[in-house]
Amino acid sequence: MTDKSIKTQELIWTPFLMLLSREVRRFIKVLAQTIFIPAINSFIYLLIFGVSIGKNIKVLEGISYLEFLIPGLVMMGCMNNSFQNSSSSLLGMKFGREIIDIKAAPLTVQQIIWAMSLGGLFRGLVVGTVVFLSGEFFYYFHENAWLVPVYPFYFLLFCIIGGLAFTKLGIIVAFLAKTFDHVSAIGGFIILPLIYLGGVFFSLENLSPFWVKFSHVNPLLYFINGVRYGVLGVSDVPVNVALWVSLLGLLVFHLLAVWALKKGSYQPW
Repeated sequence: MTDKSIKTQELIWTPFLMLLSREVRRFIKVLAQTIFIPAINSFIYLLIFGVSIGKNIKVLEGISYLEFLIPGLVMMGCMNNSFQNSSSSLLGMKFGREIIDIKAAPLTVQQIIWAMSLGGLFRGLVVGTVVFLSGEFFYYFHENAWLVPVYPFYFLLFCIIGGLAFTKLGIIVAFLAKTFDHVSAIGGFIILPLIYLGGVFFSLENLSPFWVKFSHVNPLLYFINGVRYGVLGVSDVPVNVALWVSLLGLLVFHLLAVWALKKGSYQPW
């Protein structure tokens, strides 16, 4: 490889790596907000639902409610924080006029999307890991044993797919939103209810036929059950179906993120 080609490669990848590094360093600087608060929230969920109330709740045969709850909380933490990372970062750059610099930088649309996505995914996986370790603490205290994922490959795969999909969703929302209230409204009134209705706290076996059909329309059901299959080896939907639906969701969000980056507003109004 010639010196000229090496310099060309550096010019191509250096801006991408700098943007990715910026995204990672941004949330590391505020760990109390980005990591500790989600961890505390999950700790409370596990204490109240998993331990206190969970002993009276039956979900799947041979599986305690605490076991059932942990994978759902891991995926919820991963998706929520992946979405918040990319959406808050881009909207902050819009209001700080920094996003114009990114547009002017030697970055392609794909590089911008993937740098933001990988940064958000990293935050989501860190939060997911913290939530899983909190779950391990409760599970060991309650069952005197460790919760070992049955299929670790599927566990990690669905966390990665879900995290990437939601960082791209955050990019879409940030470019189309005009204010922080718009992002909060979408997160609070659309995303959060879909996560809760996606099977974080319940199994489809406990629902009436109408709500079972309704839940199957919710794409988040497949992300969450994919993680649950990886941890427990059981799922409300076949794992192959969950994988294909999750990959399709990731592809759709990526294409919409490309469209939003090209057509969305780079101005805070």
